[in-house]
Amino acid sequence: MFDKDLLVVNNLTKRFDERSLALDNISFTVKEGEFLSVLGPSGCGKTTIMRILIGLTEPTSGKIYMDGVDITDFDSSNRNMGIVFQNYALFENMTVLENVEYALKIRKDRRASARVDALEMIKRMELTEHAQKRPGELSGGQQQRVAIARTLVLNPKIILFDEPMSALDVATRLQLRKELKKIQKEYGTTMIYVTHDQEEAFSLSDRIMVMSEAHIVQMDTPHNIILHPENQYIKDFVIENLKIKIDSLAVYIEDLNHEEE
Repeated sequence: MFDKDLLVVNNLTKRFDERSLALDNISFTVKEGEFLSVLGPSGCGKTTIMRILIGLTEPTSGKIYMDGVDITDFDSSNRNMGIVFQNYALFENMTVLENVEYALKIRKDRRASARVDALEMIKRMELTEHAQKRPGELSGGQQQRVAIARTLVLNPKIILFDEPMSALDVATRLQLRKELKKIQKEYGTTMIYVTHDQEEAFSLSDRIMVMSEAHIVQMDTPHNIILHPENQYIKDFVIENLKIKIDSLAVYIEDLNHEEE
């Protein structure tokens, strides 16, 4: 399904000091058009990967290639990637339209069509009625849509998501999951999604990179991870946690089935 290696990461290491090893010589590839989740507990290195990929943090060693070009030392503005942060990072003094339009207006090649392009993206994200509102007037889910619209309007090759749904209620998270998959299918955008939520990773991903303590433990399709866990860590952190979530709801689903009968 995914043939082309869009992003290639070789031997990436990040040390913050002598005792703090955030990433330990990791290597992986991301296929063009795929949805890759980076799954792991707090402190495992997943956010450090994200910050290095986008250019906000420098690696201690290792290389990053995009379409065969070494982008390790490129400025973040020249990497053709976009990022959606956990806190959305919207400009509070700007309207929805101004937030989406802002990134276009600082790009010389997009400046002339900035307003038209921004309005079209706002329409696609079903935010037209909120175009003149400021972030403080929006719900968390609506702010998330604005953050996605602002990133997507630049047409990046890769969109990075840093635990973007952790602050949202369950119903909003479920709706945004559907929208992300719809956006991916419509635009063919490659997406890399950092999360600590097993259910979220398995519901969204073409492949999952499971991390622990600065290492990649297993990287495979959700199906293969379930059927062929690499080791006990995968069994405990991934499979057992999924089972717990399923079992906690099973009794209510069973009661519902009996009620319907």
